[in-house]
Amino acid sequence: MPNSVVQHRVVRTLAAAQVLSGVGVAGTVAAGSLLVSSITDSETLAGLAQTSAVLGAAALALPLARLTSKGGRRLALSVGYFSGVVGSILAILGGANRNIVLMLMGTFLVGAAAAAGYQARFAAIDLATNETRAKQLSFVVWGSTIGAVTGPNLMEPAGNLAEFFALPRLVGPYLISATTLALAGVVITLFLRPDPYLLANKGLVSTTQKGSTKKALTHIRQNPKALFAILSIAIGHVAMVSVMVMTPVHMAHVDVSLTIIGLVISVHVLGMYAFSPLVGSLSDRLGRVRVIQVGILILLLSTIISGKAQANDAYTLGIGLFLLGLGWSCTLIAGSAYLSESVDGHIRASSQGASDLVMNLSGAGGGAVAGVIIGTLSYGWLCCAAAIPVFALGVMSLRFKSEPKASQDTNLPL
Repeated sequence: MPNSVVQHRVVRTLAAAQVLSGVGVAGTVAAGSLLVSSITDSETLAGLAQTSAVLGAAALALPLARLTSKGGRRLALSVGYFSGVVGSILAILGGANRNIVLMLMGTFLVGAAAAAGYQARFAAIDLATNETRAKQLSFVVWGSTIGAVTGPNLMEPAGNLAEFFALPRLVGPYLISATTLALAGVVITLFLRPDPYLLANKGLVSTTQKGSTKKALTHIRQNPKALFAILSIAIGHVAMVSVMVMTPVHMAHVDVSLTIIGLVISVHVLGMYAFSPLVGSLSDRLGRVRVIQVGILILLLSTIISGKAQANDAYTLGIGLFLLGLGWSCTLIAGSAYLSESVDGHIRASSQGASDLVMNLSGAGGGAVAGVIIGTLSYGWLCCAAAIPVFALGVMSLRFKSEPKASQDTNLPL
């Protein structure tokens, strides 16, 4: 079977799994915070749910990358999604029994499903050509749009489902996530055949050695292109997370309604995912570095617009948050494609795992620092602080030329 035919099937399968996993993971974000607050009777501790999930995604990034090296994408992604199922069940038990330890163990493992979702974007380009690599990756990222929008809106019917089983309403979204993540795992197990990573790396998988992650990190540090790619992904993520998570807090200072806050965040999510195919297509046409630079400019513009907005100015904040999501999309998609092209085949999976580890840890750190800044200074100062590493990345990008697609590095087997 020609690789082009296999690639078409791979992208469709991955996109379907992303829709299912996105519904499950996105639906638990708000529910997790509320459930922790309910169990502990403390709003201060509500953020532990999301922190635990982010740490879970970071902790599972490298193990899933190692599974990819040993057994291919199908093994790694299915393990990630089914781990999320176990996590959902633990969260249900923790919520039903008011056990915070079980609850946080559950959210940690749900983070494994998020890690699988991140690595699915790399699976989309194992067999892609230079001319379509970023566009193929972007289709899988776009699949997250449906889940990100649908998941949070299922809280009410999910709560009704939980009540039907005599469970607390707030564990309802975890009933949904257990179901959709299980379906995502089944889709990957049954339909991701032949395995794109194994097919693209014939003769390389069997020679994988221990310590590949350390070798990958060493290679990245010594490879300016790969280092720039990872920094683009990580810094774009830091800027996005730090500003996004504190925007509701900023707006709540003047008693803006939850509906308006939710609308602003929905517009932000739209910017993150809805235009992914366009970003991917431009990355293939204009070059990875050029699109990263466009993303940097958009992120800087978003911090200026958001930083100057009043807490009750939902319109201006909506524009700023939309641009924040769009800039993140540019750095993520173009940076991911640039990373895969910049490293050797035998350490590609390890490099991708290292990228997701750095991205998630950076996001967790950015969220924590953002809370300190907004607590001691202001939202405007937070936006200013978020712009500093983005500006530094822009200066760094001037060292690299955006190569046309025909001359992109051809390390990937076609």
